[in-house]
Amino acid sequence: MSMELIVPTLGESITEATVSKWLKKVGDSFEADEPLVEIETDKITIEVPAPSAGSISEIRVKEGADVNIGGVLALLEDSKKPNKNSNHENNNEKLKDAKEEVTNEKNEQDNMTSNKNESSKLSPSVKKLIEENNLSANKISSSRSDGRLTKEDVMNFINNPSSLRDTSKEREEVVKMSKIRRTIATRLKESQNTAAILTTFNEVDMSEIMNVRESKKEDFMERYNVKLGIMSFFVKAVVESLQEFPAVNAEIREENIIYKNHFDIGIAVGTEKGLVVPVLKNADTMTFGDIEQKIVELSTKAKEGSLTMEDLTGGTFTISNGGVYGSMLSTPIINRPQSGILGIHNIQKRAVVIDDEVVIRPMMYLAFSYDHRIIDGKESVGFLVSIKDLLENPSKLILGV
Repeated sequence: MSMELIVPTLGESITEATVSKWLKKVGDSFEADEPLVEIETDKITIEVPAPSAGSISEIRVKEGADVNIGGVLALLEDSKKPNKNSNHENNNEKLKDAKEEVTNEKNEQDNMTSNKNESSKLSPSVKKLIEENNLSANKISSSRSDGRLTKEDVMNFINNPSSLRDTSKEREEVVKMSKIRRTIATRLKESQNTAAILTTFNEVDMSEIMNVRESKKEDFMERYNVKLGIMSFFVKAVVESLQEFPAVNAEIREENIIYKNHFDIGIAVGTEKGLVVPVLKNADTMTFGDIEQKIVELSTKAKEGSLTMEDLTGGTFTISNGGVYGSMLSTPIINRPQSGILGIHNIQKRAVVIDDEVVIRPMMYLAFSYDHRIIDGKESVGFLVSIKDLLENPSKLILGV
């Protein structure tokens, strides 16, 4: 019995997807729930599983092609019935291979004949020069109207380094952008075109946080089964500062400012297919352990390509950690429709002046990009100073005082 492999519903705002990779080919058998194809939307990549055991009889949508939600990806044959087309398709493949082999042999013969013809047109001196330099006459351009090669043509070819360049590899490769990459490009450009983006900077002494992590790392691991990283401190500091500066947690919607009373913090994660921003929902209610566990869970899902729409929607503010790639300073772009994004960077030991003494401290630059249409300069600086103060005094985050 024939079945259709259908594109599943992926979210209210998603109307189409792109086939990124077929995991099975025509004639291949599979078990129930076995992944058959990878499809990607502007947010996520998912695998479409087989509804039951069987084999693929026809692929309707090729890799790289778009398909609407509910569209037919392939026709399947139930395993209870043999695939009648299988032997026929195998025979066709064998016939196709045989034809290709005959064609290749003919091309080789044609090339040999062509080379002989070219050789017969060469004068003895030109032929000798070509053989001595192990050249092919077919690759040398003639300066004569009748196409015959001269000794000067061969010498020009030898003396011109560009003519000896290996042309077996193309100098450019054209690759179609994935749907995720196209969406990232569009949204980043829309953000720049729509928002009045400014960036303010500060630096933070990470000494106290490093001390807390070192002294509590074993107890934290034993209790939560996850390492105590720096991101939980930043999430906590951001939430506290957002409560103090509500405009940073707001967005512009038409002619209105929408102030958010919930704190859903997006964590930018780089993947092979592009940047994704999974969201920590209700971060204000989460403990340090909850945050670290959730970040590990979301990061793993991002790298495996198993994030859901629920994981990616609803953020009110974003944190981007370029420090994991060694970045020292950046100007992050706002993740619309949000109004702010915090860029955190590499921790480096630097000489700083404290109480009129030069000391070495682990320092990090902070960058806060914001939409100047809704956030004033005073608020932006105050927001970043608040984060700096909380990070340099982590007892305020832990004890609230």
